[in-house]
Amino acid sequence: MSSADLTSERDLPPEREVSAKGDLAPERDGPRDTGLDDASLHRWLARTWRTPPGIIGALSSVDHKVIARRYLITAFLFLCLGGLNAVAMRVQLSGPQRGLIGPDLYNQLFTMHGVTMMFLFAVPIVQATGIYLVPLMVGTRNIAFPRLTAFSYWVYVSGGIFAWVSFALSMAPDVGWFAYVPLSGPEYSPGKRADVWAQMITYTEVSSLSVAVATIVTVLKQRAPGMSLDKIPLYVWALLVTSFVIVFAMPAVMITSTFLILDRLVGTHIFNQAEGGDALLFQHLFWFFGHPEVYIIFLPATGMVSSIIPAFARRPAFGHLGLVLSLIAVGFLSFGLWVHHMFATGLPKLGASFFTASSMMIAIPNGVQIFCWLATLWDGRPVIRTPLLFVFGFFFIFVIGGLTGVMLASVPLDLQVHDTYFVVAHFHYVLIGGSVFPLLAAAYFWFPKITGRMMSERLGRWHFWLALIGFNAAFFPMHIVGLWGMPRRVYTYPAELDWGNINLFITAGAVLFFLSFVLFTFNLVHGALRGAPAGDNPWDAGTLEWATSSPPPSYNFARIPVVTNVEPLWAEREALPVATGLRVDVRELVISTVAEAHPDIREKSATPSIWPLLAAIAVGGTFLYSIFTPWAIVWGVGPIAITLIGWFWPKDDPEDEE
Repeated sequence: MSSADLTSERDLPPEREVSAKGDLAPERDGPRDTGLDDASLHRWLARTWRTPPGIIGALSSVDHKVIARRYLITAFLFLCLGGLNAVAMRVQLSGPQRGLIGPDLYNQLFTMHGVTMMFLFAVPIVQATGIYLVPLMVGTRNIAFPRLTAFSYWVYVSGGIFAWVSFALSMAPDVGWFAYVPLSGPEYSPGKRADVWAQMITYTEVSSLSVAVATIVTVLKQRAPGMSLDKIPLYVWALLVTSFVIVFAMPAVMITSTFLILDRLVGTHIFNQAEGGDALLFQHLFWFFGHPEVYIIFLPATGMVSSIIPAFARRPAFGHLGLVLSLIAVGFLSFGLWVHHMFATGLPKLGASFFTASSMMIAIPNGVQIFCWLATLWDGRPVIRTPLLFVFGFFFIFVIGGLTGVMLASVPLDLQVHDTYFVVAHFHYVLIGGSVFPLLAAAYFWFPKITGRMMSERLGRWHFWLALIGFNAAFFPMHIVGLWGMPRRVYTYPAELDWGNINLFITAGAVLFFLSFVLFTFNLVHGALRGAPAGDNPWDAGTLEWATSSPPPSYNFARIPVVTNVEPLWAEREALPVATGLRVDVRELVISTVAEAHPDIREKSATPSIWPLLAAIAVGGTFLYSIFTPWAIVWGVGPIAITLIGWFWPKDDPEDEE
């Protein structure tokens, strides 16, 4: 691209700087968007960027929006399954000594509930929103490494199906979502249930890592011209920090599960204390992943809140730089907290004091974020709509969860309530308040962009109040019953303890909370089929995803926008300046510099391919068979190699050209 192709040269480097890169393609290499009228440009781009028709075409799609929609629907289905698990458990606990569910099935239920919510819903759905929104918000036409992103979805969905088929066959893990040793070791968990946990975790986390890498590259190298670091939307910053946390945290749990499967299948003794192993090492590795996992879920949610509040407060976010630094600080500090899950293991007092201090310290950047959000609302002209209601719910619930988190960071109190329902109440306040409520706000906020239609405002308000009341009725009393000493992970309790009435009340709240999601599902379906047309920007928001049509076309933007402000649609209300010069007969993207987002080179984006699906089948088959024999890893090398060769083999497409 040369500066001569630009209709606006603001925030772009001088011509000599661009041409010095030496990456300019000659004009004769194909038709460009320069000079094409809108109708002709649409025809060219729609043909170039379309997903091929038919089943094979659908399975080959590398459109980030198609992949993200599949992720969102799949994660929502897993949420429903995990929610049904929870309702079944609560019905069992609604009275003392109920015989509806036996101990073996109850162990599988709470394990599958935790595994589903943490690995199959919470992380995938926040990454899915990033797959959909990040390319739109940074002004590019597709995510980086789209075939890798397609591969990640097939890995994710097959891993989830594998876990739930094992549950249907009564082979589901029954050792908790954390699968501590020695309980999950070969001595105390014969059979294949713990093997299913270990291999499912390793396999599905490949998916998370793939999406994280694609997100990092998209944000750092594919931003629209002019979108320097200080103009990146806060939601994109949140996804960028989250992706780095994933890259550093996820390998820890993959190593943990791999060590466990080696102990169980190969006969190593990594965690076997009797043979010189270290059982406590399992907890260190698991929680080195496990606590950042909380922030992997929470940080994107804060990015959503930072996008929603300015749109409804009618002013840019207060303290943009402070919010960005808070995100980075939370991501960094999240790696210094893991031992506060292990106070009961008898750690030295000095070490426990250090992790107590770091656990309390993370409240500071979170407090800065809450202050900035409140200041934005205070200084704005808030318009109360359903997305903002869920943000208010997030404030209320997350602050309670944060306060009990500070309490649990104190060693004496932590030892007192360890493994009681107080802890269950705390992490549900943090995870549902800090993630699910912002996700619901985001669903109402971006649903019009994804579908082109509005959800019902009236049903949305009913949904909010049902969810808020049901959630607090279900989880606040757990603090009390936890302080009374009720342990978690028990399938029943004696009548003499007098916990029956409060557990019945908790179950009623849980059912109400579940019904709120039934109403939400109805609103989703009703909105998609019969909702009012949304228009391109129904909230009059300021970020780039609202600059294109609703739903966006396959190529996202007919011409790549040039960014001059952190809220570009508010700064350029008449018309966005755009950059031109990309070929329209092949999938081309603008690659920009990391800091200033100067347009650097043009790069090809991958075309649809069936090979990511075939590679996922080969990898999944290898992981599945490895539950029964470690030799599956050797036998699986061939199919995996064949599919990867097919994936990367040059096919004389224009996208293979240098």
